[in-house]
Amino acid sequence: MSQSEEKVPISGKRNILVTSALPYVNNVPHLGNIIGCVLSADIFARFCRLRGDNVLFVCGTDEYGTTTEVRAAKDNLTPREICDKYHPLHKETYDWFDIKFDQFGRTSTPEHTVICHEVLDSLNNKKLLEENVLEQLYCEQCLKFLADSLVEGQCPRCLLPCKGDQCESCGAFVNARDLLSPTCKICGSLSLTLRKSEHLFLKLADLQQDLRALSDRITFSNQQAVTHTNNLLHNELQPKCITRDLKWGVPVPKFKEKVLYVWFDAPLGYISITKCHTSKWELWWKNPENVELHCFMGKDNVPFHSVYFPSYLIGTGEKWTLPHSIHATHFLLYGAGKFSKSNGIGVFGDDAKKTDIPVEVWRYYLTSVRPETSDSRFFWKDLQAKLNSELADNLGNFINRVLTFVAKPPEKGYNSVIPDVSDVVLTEMDTELCDYLKHYVQEYVKTLEKGKLKDGLKAAMAIANEGNRYFQRSQVWKLYISDRSRCSFVVKTLVGVVCILACLLQPFMPSFSTEVLKQLQLEAHEFTLQNDDIERVQKPWEIVPAGHKIGKPCQLFKKLNEDDVDKLEKKFCGRQDDRSENVKVLNKSKSEVCIAK
Repeated sequence: MSQSEEKVPISGKRNILVTSALPYVNNVPHLGNIIGCVLSADIFARFCRLRGDNVLFVCGTDEYGTTTEVRAAKDNLTPREICDKYHPLHKETYDWFDIKFDQFGRTSTPEHTVICHEVLDSLNNKKLLEENVLEQLYCEQCLKFLADSLVEGQCPRCLLPCKGDQCESCGAFVNARDLLSPTCKICGSLSLTLRKSEHLFLKLADLQQDLRALSDRITFSNQQAVTHTNNLLHNELQPKCITRDLKWGVPVPKFKEKVLYVWFDAPLGYISITKCHTSKWELWWKNPENVELHCFMGKDNVPFHSVYFPSYLIGTGEKWTLPHSIHATHFLLYGAGKFSKSNGIGVFGDDAKKTDIPVEVWRYYLTSVRPETSDSRFFWKDLQAKLNSELADNLGNFINRVLTFVAKPPEKGYNSVIPDVSDVVLTEMDTELCDYLKHYVQEYVKTLEKGKLKDGLKAAMAIANEGNRYFQRSQVWKLYISDRSRCSFVVKTLVGVVCILACLLQPFMPSFSTEVLKQLQLEAHEFTLQNDDIERVQKPWEIVPAGHKIGKPCQLFKKLNEDDVDKLEKKFCGRQDDRSENVKVLNKSKSEVCIAK
């Protein structure tokens, strides 16, 4: 996953800045993390590139805060050693998932500290910071102040287990001091007392009017994101504490033994990572007239991006590029429970690779169950059903039937050469197909522009359905004998539909698209999504030129059988650390579910 060449905004083009919420560095990302932000952002960025937009896609590991300190203590390593261990593991995982970042960085860099201090200084100069005393929990056994996320207990609102900053069950923001039966996450002690500590606060109320105006301009992907934002902005904003009593983090000038709150420094990581990509980073981040900022995240991160992150930038008084849209997902759940990075529960990125299920299947499945409007669940049998039915029996079967027919010897087919077509006379069946193609491509573009990835995928797969139907209704195997001219038109049309699918599915399954182009012996998409080319969808028979010779067709997907699913369920149940005891290896009888290379 090499970094791309330096990119800057281009005059006269649509410049798209895509960010994915920075994943914590405390463990390899699980599938919920991947579809919740990184994969979703990648699909959107790839779509925008197909549209001809100038795209910069940045992400990186969030390396500061309590999650890193807790993991370091658990593994008997320093926080720096944890970051240096897991950052490359994140990169390897995203590389395998075909995530095409322009820059994948990290927050523990000198550039990041500089950006954070510059923003902090500007807020101070604008009289937006104040010092105040905060009562916070102190562990008498660890002899240290506990940051909110180092405290666990019961949510005072729903009474369910809760961390000391936000309840995952009801979504409420909580204060660790208000938890019922609070315990120290480090040592498990109940011996917590309240002590006073001096901290820096951001005077959010002074920025409330500007934040409300920004909220009215942001496009939110779902109603819950709007609700979370409005719940904050429609009440008087209280001063926000932006420092913590920790050692691992961005140091706070004039405050020894304190660092910046991770949700102050982490969003600024988008900027510092861009700075690592190009010295002209301000052309992206201080250019609101010419750059659109699209942010991808899980639903629990919405307020930090719709209210807090913008408040830091607006408060400086400079003209920053602020969020144009916020694309938030609900949670992907694991069977009957939850994915958990800290507890090692679920299927993790490196696990996906070990299954021998190819990456395009994972990308397709995760998009198809993307929790856009409500929480969704991962089930192995659901993955099997979508692979076997939607990918193998529908999409893969259609493309293989078309290309195999073209490749047949002259007595049965076209000997791998695209036939010539003249005197086109459209039948009702042809017109119907073209109308469907136009409708679904328009739907595809419209939904993906809004970040509705599942609907975009459905529109593309609907074209595969229509292609299969057209193939069956036309009965090309009979036409080849009875009406060669008509057969040539139908075949050339079907090859055009294959090219359209290779283009539309590229953001979702880039390796699949590459393989289809290889079988077509095309170096690039003959059909594109740019405005001056998209009308060609209504004349699919004109997409691939006559006389072009295709390559050797081969099977695109192989199915997953019941035994394979049973073994995968057993292998990946329980906690990450215990899995070696569940199943040592998948035996050699498992199906090879890999794409033909």
